[in-house]
Amino acid sequence: MSEVLSIVLGGGKGTRLFPLTQVRSKPAVPFGGKFRLVDIPISNCINAHLRQIYILTQFNSASLHLHLAQTYVFDSFTNGFVEILAAEQTFEHSGWFEGTADAVRKNLPHFRTQNPAYYMILSGDQLYRMDLEDLLAKHKESGAAITIACTTVSREDASQLGILKADKNNIITAFLEKPGPTKDISDYKTPPELRTEKIKGDSYLGSMGIYVFNAQVMEDCLDNDLTDFGKEIIPAAIKRLKVNAYLFEGYWADIGTIKSFYEANLDLATIRPRFDFYDETRPIYTHMRNLPPSKINEGKMSQSIAAEGCIITNAFVTNSLVGVRTIIEYGASLNGVVCMGADFYETEAEKQQNIQDRRPNVGIGRGAIIKGAIIDKNARIGEGCRIGIDDLNRSDGNYGHYYIVDGIIVIPKNAVFYPGTVI
Repeated sequence: MSEVLSIVLGGGKGTRLFPLTQVRSKPAVPFGGKFRLVDIPISNCINAHLRQIYILTQFNSASLHLHLAQTYVFDSFTNGFVEILAAEQTFEHSGWFEGTADAVRKNLPHFRTQNPAYYMILSGDQLYRMDLEDLLAKHKESGAAITIACTTVSREDASQLGILKADKNNIITAFLEKPGPTKDISDYKTPPELRTEKIKGDSYLGSMGIYVFNAQVMEDCLDNDLTDFGKEIIPAAIKRLKVNAYLFEGYWADIGTIKSFYEANLDLATIRPRFDFYDETRPIYTHMRNLPPSKINEGKMSQSIAAEGCIITNAFVTNSLVGVRTIIEYGASLNGVVCMGADFYETEAEKQQNIQDRRPNVGIGRGAIIKGAIIDKNARIGEGCRIGIDDLNRSDGNYGHYYIVDGIIVIPKNAVFYPGTVI
């Protein structure tokens, strides 16, 4: 697998995930209580023995860089690496990345030093577990110049994805980027030859943004000023090259919006989650924190997850996800809450200083009631706060110390909510 170079596209400013991307890049957004979004594509690569991985990003990359440096350290015998390539000024290029293709093009000099035979392009904001070894094997067998991983989607979901048309041999004959909700795309429905028990006739083949390129083919495809793979590079390639579809029938979710991020997190706590973190054969890797196990000093938890290092005291946690080092005090109640936890524990001296400053401790205070919210790291929710309980008519917007996006209250990192606050 050393002939393959993996490239994870970190995305732009991450405006659809704002304010979670206010102080970090999109791949660095915490997910699942203890992971970060970037851990998903990197783990898929590692499980497929792909150990030469670049992450392309240009916004708020400091926390991402720290996470990667602390987490993915290969020994000297593997010749593997996980490295960030941030947008840089050179004598040839002086601007930001203008799109996915432009980001790859500007980094080709770095990629060429690895002398790969194939490039595998992955997205940094998706939730899936794919056998990338099989994807590469099918690409080689097909003799295609490019292979696009695709999954079946509904007409509603097709609006915001690249939709492709494939024949019975999986050869892609047409590609339509983000057709919107009104355009007639009935001729793009999954053909009968490709339908299975899971792939129905009323579905469409949506691009997952995962591509395999023969190395020279990608160089040739990028020898121009086109900036985006989905909008420009792929449609142009289909007209002159053999481009194959790789049908993926497992779970896949684009978690690039606040709503999809919230729903994907809470789904992990259901009895039968659509994405399974409990697969020992293909684990999802992340930073090893060496935290103690979580402790529950009485209380009730139902259909919820608590990551390591939490202390929960006589609280009620329902349909929620509780991140690392979360402290939940006596009588608090969480329902439909994604709590990302904390980066540190406060010392007794710091807690005494909080009392003097009349500032809540990091975590969820006594008697706080929270519903339908995302709480970013290191938030201080004071005693008796009521969040998302009293006003169900939520209007999206920026409310100063919190946001409402898609009807979901989002409390940003390091926010302070003083005792008795009601929102």
